[in-house]
Amino acid sequence: MSQGIRKVSVVVGGHRTSVSLEPAFWEALTEIAMRRGISVNELVTEIDRDRETNLSSAIRVFVLGCHRSSTVNG
Repeated sequence: MSQGIRKVSVVVGGHRTSVSLEPAFWEALTEIAMRRGISVNELVTEIDRDRETNLSSAIRVFVLGCHRSSTVNG
């Protein structure tokens, strides 16, 4: 299975942009959005509001934080 970067078009705050992430991060982001009952675009918009780095990095840090939180809290 290829783990190369995958570029996906998303809508952030009503504006279309492309985000490049590894497939594992896209899968995790999709799962988090599904658990929250929102779209990936809505989740990425939330992440975008709070970010201090580029969007791809902010998404990776967000996914890692969710993973760590679920691992620590069971």
